[in-house]
Amino acid sequence: MAYVLQQLLSRSAKKYPGKEAVWARGRSLTYRELEQRSNQLAHLLREQGVGKGDRVGLFFPKCVESIVSMLGVLKAGGVYVPLDPQAPADRVCYIIGNCGIRVLITNQEKRQALSPETLELLDCCISTDQPENGNSGRMIPWSDLAEFPADRAPNGTSIETDIAYILYTSGSTGRPKGVMLSHQNALTFVEWCAEEFQVRSGDKLSNHAPLHFDLSVFDVYNALEAGATVYLITEELALFPTSLAAFIQEKQITIWYSVPSALMLLLLHARLTPEKLASLRTILFAGEVFPMKYLRQLAEMAPQADLYNLYGPTETNVCTYYKVERERLASMDKLPIGIACANTDAFAVTDDGRIARVGESGELCVRGPAVTYGYWADVEKTRKMVVPNHFQENFEEKMYRTGDLVTVNEDGNFYFQGRRDSMIKSRGYRIELGEIESALLSHPGVKEAAVLAIPDEVVGNRIRAVISLNVADSLKPLDLQQHCSTKVPKYMIPEFIDFHGELPKTSTGKIDRVKLKEETMAVR
Repeated sequence: MAYVLQQLLSRSAKKYPGKEAVWARGRSLTYRELEQRSNQLAHLLREQGVGKGDRVGLFFPKCVESIVSMLGVLKAGGVYVPLDPQAPADRVCYIIGNCGIRVLITNQEKRQALSPETLELLDCCISTDQPENGNSGRMIPWSDLAEFPADRAPNGTSIETDIAYILYTSGSTGRPKGVMLSHQNALTFVEWCAEEFQVRSGDKLSNHAPLHFDLSVFDVYNALEAGATVYLITEELALFPTSLAAFIQEKQITIWYSVPSALMLLLLHARLTPEKLASLRTILFAGEVFPMKYLRQLAEMAPQADLYNLYGPTETNVCTYYKVERERLASMDKLPIGIACANTDAFAVTDDGRIARVGESGELCVRGPAVTYGYWADVEKTRKMVVPNHFQENFEEKMYRTGDLVTVNEDGNFYFQGRRDSMIKSRGYRIELGEIESALLSHPGVKEAAVLAIPDEVVGNRIRAVISLNVADSLKPLDLQQHCSTKVPKYMIPEFIDFHGELPKTSTGKIDRVKLKEETMAVR
């Protein structure tokens, strides 16, 4: 059993040195090469002052260097912070400042997108491509790794309770929040997956999710744990369902994990045949509700594959799961989110503080070694969500409030009912509507803004904004969508924008979102 994540690589490198570990963009690294290059990067990082607990940003598109970087940071004793390469510069710059990142692994293009003020915060950048001559600031070329020892990592400093990585998710204050995950948090999940899904060295795992999205933890670390191969699906490949289906067939992928909407795009637009999915033995999906009609189609298209619905926020990774019972699919109208994973306890708590009984609605709470410590540099948010477990009377223990309302069936399976707050799921991403409203309100022509989630069976929810403008402005929807593109990731940009003279108000003077949603649904 590993106690820190980088041990997964070191063990497989000894056992399968010449085996392909990671593939991306037509390039691959063996386990020996991945071990050696991550050792070299760890030494380089140490030379740049990275030590225990220091945050290192990763800001470049998926490639084999992504996995080298993650592991190199861990071997240096640091904490890696994956940054969305498609996010607006404003968001990335905020995260760099908020997280106290001083060393950034990036490329020329992405570095140039950062503001001068953000670049001033950085001690150095390590470039995954060769820096151009005359480039301002301290840039260390990737080729410098060759100068450092490859046969061993620096002396270890990490223990299982240390933070391994920080994933930034949408925040209710209008700014993203950093979820802190320890080695123990991640390994609790990885070790459960290894046993439950029987991941083996002969497996070929897809990595469809972006590396700043918690789904990728399974793909990368379960491949390393088993000595299997992980294939990084780039942003460009993910856009074209026909090419993606051909990729699955060509690479003989055996384990697939993604949000349901990615699978639905394959079903709807990839001209699928059972032959194209014949290599898959396990299909995992998480992040949003999978409409039953599409799940039934998937079951028919991949009759040989086991199907699993995984559930859990970034703060717990996966905490419940359900293995799809094919014989029941035809009669089911809703898919359970299942039962708690091993070494994790999940239970629903009613509004009056009781454990919910069968059929009773309550907020899902989670306890155990998979639960986050909380949010980086946000004590107030942490205290609100990672709370004392008052059901444990004998010693102090924390539990995480997911904010999700569930019921539990007589067979012990949980069923998702909805959100307590304004967070929604769209295309597998957790999105705080308040963050989108903040982006809209930052435009000088916008007086009021309300953002609504419109249920959609393909992507979970579509985002509609209702706006009132300052008198002198005559903005168009495209103007505001372009403005949002500089503030939030593209999956958070409203698809539809309506203009009202004044937004309706409640008796307390707040925007009447219930009325707005009723009006919006009535005219669909």
